[in-house]
Amino acid sequence: MTLLLGGSLFSSWIFFLLPITPPGCLSSPVALTFLPFPGSSSSLLSSVVLSPMCAGFAPCQQFEGKTSFGMSVFNLSNAIMGSGILGLAYAMAHTGVIFFLALLLCIALLSSYSIHLLLTCASVVGIRAYEQLGQRAFGPAGKVVVAVIICLHNVGAMSSYLFIIKSELPLVIGTFLHMDPEGDWFLKGNLLIVLVSMLIILPLALMKHLGYLGYTSSLSLTCMLFFLISVIYKKFQLGCDVSHNHTAVEGEQPPVQGFNSSCEAKLFTVDSQMSYTVPIMAFAFVCHPEVLPIYTELCRPSQRRMQAVANMSIGAMFIMYGLTATFGYLTFYSTVKAEMLEMYTQEDMLILCVRLAVLLAVTLTVPVVLFPIRRALQQLLFPSKAFSWPRHVAIALILLILVNVLVICVPTIRDIFGFIGSTSAPSLIFILPSVFYLRIVPSEVEPLSSWPKIQALCFGILGVLFMAISLGFMFANWATGQSRMSGH
Repeated sequence: MTLLLGGSLFSSWIFFLLPITPPGCLSSPVALTFLPFPGSSSSLLSSVVLSPMCAGFAPCQQFEGKTSFGMSVFNLSNAIMGSGILGLAYAMAHTGVIFFLALLLCIALLSSYSIHLLLTCASVVGIRAYEQLGQRAFGPAGKVVVAVIICLHNVGAMSSYLFIIKSELPLVIGTFLHMDPEGDWFLKGNLLIVLVSMLIILPLALMKHLGYLGYTSSLSLTCMLFFLISVIYKKFQLGCDVSHNHTAVEGEQPPVQGFNSSCEAKLFTVDSQMSYTVPIMAFAFVCHPEVLPIYTELCRPSQRRMQAVANMSIGAMFIMYGLTATFGYLTFYSTVKAEMLEMYTQEDMLILCVRLAVLLAVTLTVPVVLFPIRRALQQLLFPSKAFSWPRHVAIALILLILVNVLVICVPTIRDIFGFIGSTSAPSLIFILPSVFYLRIVPSEVEPLSSWPKIQALCFGILGVLFMAISLGFMFANWATGQSRMSGH
């Protein structure tokens, strides 16, 4: 964990120290391969050739995208949607309804602005891959730093998916076998994630090409829509007296009658767990590595058209996140857990279907997330080596072992959401787009004293402050033991 933190903090500041690459023309075409990122149902494994490019805002490359506007919105919505939605009700419980929605709106607007910065940079240099923007701005070191940050974020995403398997699969199997997940050793979550990783995820991750597996990521959006509908329905079915009595939710005792004073929504509150709430929201909106590849696939691409795709996707996810958090919080109030599915009874057939759908989605998404990590590692560590099956298998196996160890050691999914939301998320949303904009947009077009560059500079500083404050409060909670005491 210390190593991950050190790498993330180092990567946040190194960009201000790297030399800028002059914005002159390329002397010869450069072949680029866009890496596949989780969340987009389009095939992004396409090679393009850059034409010689000049300074200025005119696009220097012709992209032949064939994806419609509506499908691009769907693809980017898939990229935004992830496991973070399961923790939003917990975030609302520790901020209050009004404060949470205000913070969520701020994160959504800031994400839209950061995408604007990325698209502007892409228009200037004619590059539509996140790592290549890093290389264009800061040389090979920039490409390495960007790739490392994306890998860290994807490792965090894999960890959150496996943690869902760890917490939900024992309940599903126990329901079908009429067994107690806590009493039988073969229903222990740690054992089950190892079995699922070795028997299902590893064989899928050993495929040489992503192929049709990339399309399974679209399943996550469908499953989360099903999850949202179920959360809304359960709010009106359970009522506060049932939902707030934890043993009643688990089906062990009848509900306690009478009004529970805890069944009162807080509109505004601040407590020690707020160090997790904002990072959870930031984690839920990260889609930036996928924006440029989706831009490449867009039919009749333009910066304005792609910005409209991003705005519609972010707006749709804001509504979905807000509804999920609100109805989840108004069902369980202050007792809601960081993984909201854990709050529902094991025997509920509707929730059982939701659990099965979510388990299927996350299990199939893990190998999709693993592919770009392995590709990035191979390009960084073995750039001139031909494909090798032993190396291909070894990287996948090492990554799965690493993620399994993290999931087994981390006590709650909240810690995963919080740490990744405090490190890689602000890097991808705030810091990288701002420094790219400052270094790539020519000073002849926009001087450093111009208002757009001042905005970008403030945006990057905001990201660094966000990271430092979130990590500071989080480590303070860990040091004082409040995280463990207040966790569910």
